Amino acid sequence: MNDIAPAPFQKAAPDVSKALRGFIADVGPTVALSLESCVHCGQCAEACQFYVQTGDPRYTPIHKIELFKQTYNREMGPFSFAYKFFGLAPKLTQETLTEWQDLVYDSCNMCGRCSLICPMGIDIADLVEQTRHGMYEAGLAPSDFLGALAEKEHATGSPFGLTSEKFRDLLHEIGATHGVTMHVDEPTAEIVPTISSIDVKTYPGSMAAIAKILNHIGKPWSFRTDGFDADNVSLTAGDRAGQAAITQAIVSAVTACGAKILVMPECGHSFTEMRWEAANAHGKDLPFRVLQITELVAESIQSGAIRVNKISQTATYHDACQLSRRGGATAAPRVILAALGVDVRELEDAGDANWCCGGGGGVALIKRAQPLRDAAFAIKKKQIEASGAAIVYTSCSGCRQTLDHGGKAAGWNTSVGSLLELVADNLAARAAA
Repeated sequence: MNDIAPAPFQKAAPDVSKALRGFIADVGPTVALSLESCVHCGQCAEACQFYVQTGDPRYTPIHKIELFKQTYNREMGPFSFAYKFFGLAPKLTQETLTEWQDLVYDSCNMCGRCSLICPMGIDIADLVEQTRHGMYEAGLAPSDFLGALAEKEHATGSPFGLTSEKFRDLLHEIGATHGVTMHVDEPTAEIVPTISSIDVKTYPGSMAAIAKILNHIGKPWSFRTDGFDADNVSLTAGDRAGQAAITQAIVSAVTACGAKILVMPECGHSFTEMRWEAANAHGKDLPFRVLQITELVAESIQSGAIRVNKISQTATYHDACQLSRRGGATAAPRVILAALGVDVRELEDAGDANWCCGGGGGVALIKRAQPLRDAAFAIKKKQIEASGAAIVYTSCSGCRQTLDHGGKAAGWNTSVGSLLELVADNLAARAAA
């Protein structure tokens, strides 16, 4: 499949000085050590679906951060004077920025498979995220869905411009439709769930499922309209300020009602942002736990707070990269599936070694990236079909949407389902007190 041509570049006049400041702002001791540590072994190449599916050396993960590395070597590295004097690292230009745009955005899911395999411990996925900071500052975030949604999120707090009032009305509407009690803006709560904008547009039943499960657990909980949308498209676009604003709004909303647990929805990047990066944006440790919804359900099953009915079903499970490999929530879905009695046909490379669905890291929101996205999806398609399962479950709305679209394009008979909704549909009646 090495005939896939690079996507056409966005027409833009990138701001070189802003890109330079954006790159430099990210360079601290850890980043500098990572940029200095690569031994060019090439192992990361075989971990990247875009390289594996195309054979194009441009898609080698470590190459995608080369522009960032060149800027570091020329401007901040210990031998920067030599790099400048001998021209060993070219000066940053509009042309080089534009040339790297598709590598940094279109051909990287930031899935972390390359980071997992790197013998030097370099978090290449994190370096790509930081490279996007400079690209965003230069005005080179893709102008279609990804860039547009990030701008809307920065301006309104939601990528679709969903206001607090509209969100409150939407929750009550969903509650009435699904026959479930919605708790909204309670003055105190022990648990606060957030939502994904994908669910608002495509899978509203998942919000009803969260409410149904939390009502079943029985602890005080509440949605908050002052910090509810966890998608954080700004993170994948490279907008540091927007990312921090979304994060701080959620932190403030959770602390305002004294909650001890923040529940992240079926959304990958929002989970890793709140679990691993939010404390940095907040400036201190978070005063509450951050749990992905499958973690809360698994803990509640193990403690007896949730009881589920056994079902007779054969299925497979797709591990979302940001929830498993990047987030650490690999075991929780399997606790849930075991409690439900599902006959799980594990995919090849399941768990932390999974292959991305192809749409992560904002790639699903870049129209021109579709040929690359389809090539990457082919790996997941082959593995799901090989499992022989009639349904594949996942715990990420973005993955669910990518699998839905990819399956329809492939003429699949395989269904795609939400693990969260499966639990909500099979809650066992509570025993009488």
